[in-house]
Amino acid sequence: MGIFLITLFFFLVIFAAMAVGYIFQHKTLAGSCGGLSSMGIEKACDCEKPCEKRMEREKAAALNENSIDIKNI
Repeated sequence: MGIFLITLFFFLVIFAAMAVGYIFQHKTLAGSCGGLSSMGIEKACDCEKPCEKRMEREKAAALNENSIDIKNI
């Protein structure tokens, strides 16, 4: 049980140190390889003709974006 508590404490200290570093540097989280943007892909679905479900989601999002509603205020 002692080894477990020491290990848990060690991980909590490392986690807290990373959190403090993140807070003070004000950097956005990014992967080490740069993610999809380094490959020239703007979004996760970079299809020329998106599927029907995606088109419906984008259409609904565009309608919600332009509407004035109590939730948007």
